[in-house]
Amino acid sequence: MTVASDRPLTTEITDILVTHCGLDADTAARSPAASLEELGMDSLALLELSAVVADRWQVRIPEQAGRLSIAGVADLVARRADPPPGHTENSVVIDAPLPLVWRVTNDVARWTALFTEYAVVEILDQTGDTVRFRLTMHPDENGVSWSWVSERTADPATRQVRAHRVETGPFEYMRIHWRYDEVPDGTRMTWVQDFAMKPTAPVDNAGMTDRINANSKVQLAVIKERIERLHAGGDDE
Repeated sequence: MTVASDRPLTTEITDILVTHCGLDADTAARSPAASLEELGMDSLALLELSAVVADRWQVRIPEQAGRLSIAGVADLVARRADPPPGHTENSVVIDAPLPLVWRVTNDVARWTALFTEYAVVEILDQTGDTVRFRLTMHPDENGVSWSWVSERTADPATRQVRAHRVETGPFEYMRIHWRYDEVPDGTRMTWVQDFAMKPTAPVDNAGMTDRINANSKVQLAVIKERIERLHAGGDDE
């Protein structure tokens, strides 16, 4: 849960201590660097502070909080209330040679024939191995067609691709790393996605992690089936 308020967090912590824990406001103002224990907060006061903070921000205050200043408590709450960034890693083994898998999956202009979720791919710019493009998805259950601009750079020497969203939409950022490895059964293709959602997004980092993991499994299975069918038909160029 992200801390969001028009007031400084130190002010909110001070108000909790004054309202719920018996802290004298003037004493706190005269000694801003003092620990809670030095401000006279006993174990019962710290328990009350912990209960209010847990209810308001879903953050647990450690037993040693009495040694912290008000600013120290505010910093602890801010750090623990910030959600961890999103991270997913999904892979599939495709029964086809790496050059074929590399060629097909990096032909961005034809992604509508490779993925089931994209309705339109528009190449905006291409310089060397870097391509900037707009993706438009098929309409969702509400009839909305989501669209955004991404950029990806392929490195044929290392068989890796780095991509990111240029138009981030509900994301603070979205970065994608594609890896290709030769394995005994063909080619392992791995997608690693690192991201964070904006506070205004309709889903948080954990929720988007679940969505990406579920969707990646579906799309990787589709890509596997389509490339293996292509390989079985003799298209290995």
